[in-house]
Amino acid sequence: MVVTMFFGACASLCRRSAVIGFNCRARAVVLTLVLGSTGGMMLAAEPTKDSLEAVQQAVADQRAVLVDVREPDEWNEGHLSGARSLPLSVLEQGVNPDALAKRLPKTKVIYVHCLSGGRCLQAADILAPLGYDVRPLKPGYQALVAAGFPAVVGQ
Repeated sequence: MVVTMFFGACASLCRRSAVIGFNCRARAVVLTLVLGSTGGMMLAAEPTKDSLEAVQQAVADQRAVLVDVREPDEWNEGHLSGARSLPLSVLEQGVNPDALAKRLPKTKVIYVHCLSGGRCLQAADILAPLGYDVRPLKPGYQALVAAGFPAVVGQ
């Protein structure tokens, strides 16, 4: 899909912007750099500015839910205590909003995390339009554990 979007964007760019003097190859290089810097996706979500202490407190007070968007094999190696598993691959396949609402409450803040902070931005871009107050965490799993989030290992 990204490749199709890329070639479509290149063709469109070549047709529409020849007036400014760049050749098609130069425009393709620029577009490749732009798409490559975001892993092929234009992301709207940004990491939350909430402190990790505030995140921990909101989860402890049951005002927020931690959602791990890593894949099942990563989850099985270790995950944050109390987190819910919702792999990005599942979200990308499309989810039934009613079924999702049974797993994730819309009345609470949804803090999403992954291994290094990239996939959670993609997950946020999927969940936000469905009405969730979703806040991606910039620190990844290991950094969250190092910051004092309790972990469950090997389950």
